[in-house]
Amino acid sequence: MNPGPAALKAVIFDFDGVIVDSEPLHYQAFCDVLKPLGLAHAYDVYVERYIGFDDRDAVRAIFRDAGRPLDADVFERLLRAKEEAFQKIVARGVVPFAGAKELVEELLRAGLPLAIASGAKGDEIRLILQGLGMLHAFSAIVSADDVAAGKPHPETYQRALQALFSRHPALRSNPAPDGSSPQGVVVIEDTPTGIQAARSAGLFVVGVGHTYPVSELHQAHWAVPRIADLSVERLRDALLRHEP
Repeated sequence: MNPGPAALKAVIFDFDGVIVDSEPLHYQAFCDVLKPLGLAHAYDVYVERYIGFDDRDAVRAIFRDAGRPLDADVFERLLRAKEEAFQKIVARGVVPFAGAKELVEELLRAGLPLAIASGAKGDEIRLILQGLGMLHAFSAIVSADDVAAGKPHPETYQRALQALFSRHPALRSNPAPDGSSPQGVVVIEDTPTGIQAARSAGLFVVGVGHTYPVSELHQAHWAVPRIADLSVERLRDALLRHEP
């Protein structure tokens, strides 16, 4: 039986700020690296200007906003230093958002393919997921290492979708009316930048208000305060409500 165009088929998660509360950890790692250069910002400034970018675009934007030149050697050195600082912080322990692991487990029980589409580095994502016992849950992980253009460009989500297609060919059987992507693939995001990327990839987006208030996630098709507010049933209902 064809379950209909609004059936929930797969879920793609952003990582930082959706599954784990790692944005403050990224901020601390950036501060450790940039403070000696006089380029560290208060956390609210970081959230307003740079959250949602991958490390490369965040460093470029920080230097650009400060009117500082950034040569290639310094750029690469800062990226390596930030990665090392972040890994040291992560080694102290990272916890998932309340409800995140439960939602992933519920989606798996429902037989739904899952993927990660993140601006974080792949090694960082896998390290954290491994520590949480969640690495096995995801058919595909697309990270900053896999794309030429980070969010808000849609490439991260386009590649995640391609990876799901490759591993789960049945997803191709239910395309959207314009043929751009299958209906029933849901993205869960926490930032306007990420929501823009997913929308530009033609995907249905649910916002979670972990990083920004729900009122600032208006580009999402639907938004909730916390990932704990989501379930398979509520995601299915959201698709039905927004069926074109």
